[in-house]
Amino acid sequence: MPAEASSSLLDVDQQKEIEINRIKAKARIRAEAENKNAQSSGNANGKRALGVTTGDSDSSPKKKDTKDPNAPLKRDSRLMGRYLDYDLSKMVNSKGGFLVEEKSNFDEETRRKEKERELQRLKQAFDPPVHIEKDKNPRCGDCGSVDIDQQYRKTFRVLVCSNCRNDKPERYSLLTKTECKQDYLLTDPELRDEEVMPHLLKANPHKSTWNNMMLFVRFQVEEFAFKKWGGPEGLDAEWERRMAEKRSKRSKKFEDGLRDLRRKTRESGWAKRKAEEHVHTFGVADREAGVQRCTECGFEVEVEEFSGF
Repeated sequence: MPAEASSSLLDVDQQKEIEINRIKAKARIRAEAENKNAQSSGNANGKRALGVTTGDSDSSPKKKDTKDPNAPLKRDSRLMGRYLDYDLSKMVNSKGGFLVEEKSNFDEETRRKEKERELQRLKQAFDPPVHIEKDKNPRCGDCGSVDIDQQYRKTFRVLVCSNCRNDKPERYSLLTKTECKQDYLLTDPELRDEEVMPHLLKANPHKSTWNNMMLFVRFQVEEFAFKKWGGPEGLDAEWERRMAEKRSKRSKKFEDGLRDLRRKTRESGWAKRKAEEHVHTFGVADREAGVQRCTECGFEVEVEEFSGF
């Protein structure tokens, strides 16, 4: 009898242990399923949803991470299947899909001119070193300052500091080639002569592919123009003469146009009257009345018939 009781108690303990293990296994399986669902489904921000993982002291230890750190990263399925590389230096504007003619010679010539302009600008922007002895350094011709403008010194061969240059625009301001030609009546060959008229080259502000802008110092331009035209009075007289010549040419052109317009008006009026002029078309003469009528307007003329001899 005691042996049978002990065996029944053992069976009850075993059943209880089995039931507890079964409940724990179900809870563990349910927690793993919830974690998988939370990882697969994202929230509104595209992030993994928060969740609580249940665990107990009797659960098995976590498995060690056996992932190879040198393994390549997995490709995101949301990205494209391949990456496209573009060489921006070789891309051509297709003008909205239309055919484009290849202009390799033009492009090479443009690049060469652009490099020449860049070299000229860099050459002018280079500053010479300053001498250690103060007396051997060039000085400003107006105030005697050592801090002279190197660009004016190299380009225009003028010793002037930045303060004097800004304070005296009537002498040291820069003029464009167009202003020199219009205001001082200088020619293009004279302005391009580096020995006679030194000039500063700047990138064209209207378009980078055009020729460089030429800038001149005002007092050098005035000295050359006064020497050419015999002083300011001669320059003013020449300017007045050219303006009078322009006005006379403009007036003559206007008179010629007006005369031509009058001639065309007379010719068109005469042609219109000639086209509208009516030509009578007379029908058969009425012998009894002795008249002949126009078939279009009814105009009558008297006619006489002579009988043959």
